[in-house]
Amino acid sequence: MIFSRKRADEARQARDNGALAAEETSTGPARGPYDVSEAPDEPRLDLGSLQIPAVPDVEVRVQADPQGVIQQVVLVHGQNALQLGVFAAPRSDGIWDEVREEIRTSLANDGATAEEVEGERGPELRARVRTPDGVTELRFVGIDGPRWMVRGVFQGRAATDPAAAGPLAACLDGLVVDRGQEAKPVREPLPLRLPREVAEQQAAEQQAAGSQEV
Repeated sequence: MIFSRKRADEARQARDNGALAAEETSTGPARGPYDVSEAPDEPRLDLGSLQIPAVPDVEVRVQADPQGVIQQVVLVHGQNALQLGVFAAPRSDGIWDEVREEIRTSLANDGATAEEVEGERGPELRARVRTPDGVTELRFVGIDGPRWMVRGVFQGRAATDPAAAGPLAACLDGLVVDRGQEAKPVREPLPLRLPREVAEQQAAEQQAAGSQEV
């Protein structure tokens, strides 16, 4: 399932207006991922725990089960992609340091090479993994927030050249996390869901397909 941003001019104007309002009224962080409590007002695609900003020419691709629960979110721009995940974290400490080390160990166990480098957002991992299509470059980034952590995995040229991330980096900068108030185990993925209108359309299509089979 793909959500395309086709109205580039409208989205850009709305984003610029939101940024201006944020500069005038907000004392929150200059860029995201934002907690929902401090996010500037901009048009976003609401996927539950994650809200994706409207960035021109970026496609939001999701895999969801029949109940509308999202299993995977991938943003695509040209030949570059950014896979997103969001997880529960403790109130006091971030978890990216521990998660990063676990990713490195897992990659090494699979025979992949991984190198830790200092990125724009702090320590990140760059890895080379073998796939059926050949060697693939990956770049893992993590951002700790208040009781949550966002993990992003860049693919394509953006995996080796952060400057090539362009609109995908803008999506990460404008991302909003709605953690909710309920207690959750540390590192548990936060729930993601299809927008209501999309879930209803999907259910109607499945019902129609079932009727045709009968």
